[in-house]
Amino acid sequence: MILQYTEYPTVFLTGAVGYSLIEIVWRGYTHWSMALTGGICFLFLYIIERGYNNEPLWKKCAAGSLFITNLELVVGFVVNILLGWAVWDYSDLTFNIAGQICPLYTVLWFVLCFPVSLVCTVLRRLYSQLGASPATSIR
Repeated sequence: MILQYTEYPTVFLTGAVGYSLIEIVWRGYTHWSMALTGGICFLFLYIIERGYNNEPLWKKCAAGSLFITNLELVVGFVVNILLGWAVWDYSDLTFNIAGQICPLYTVLWFVLCFPVSLVCTVLRRLYSQLGASPATSIR
């Protein structure tokens, strides 16, 4: 019974830790705000995988990429522009918007969504087998 209440927090923490590790490998450091953002993004991707598991993978990855890019824009305006924390700056990249998002990273999010979707599938199946999550679509 208690297991059903751990599904989304576990997914969020998996995304927070996973994204932080990816960022450390990619650029050598991370920021706590990126752990929160990574957790939210992974939770969104998990919900997409759960609710739309019959959709083509590329469509789920496209939706994930657009969600991540939009969340990155919102978080970027808050942490980088309003608070001035300078967590990241894409100003030197082509077609960036206020240094917060750019097409290159939207494409990278799309590509990253493929392996992340597989992780979401494994987690969803694990929770289904444990009886904590419905095995069917949430739609």
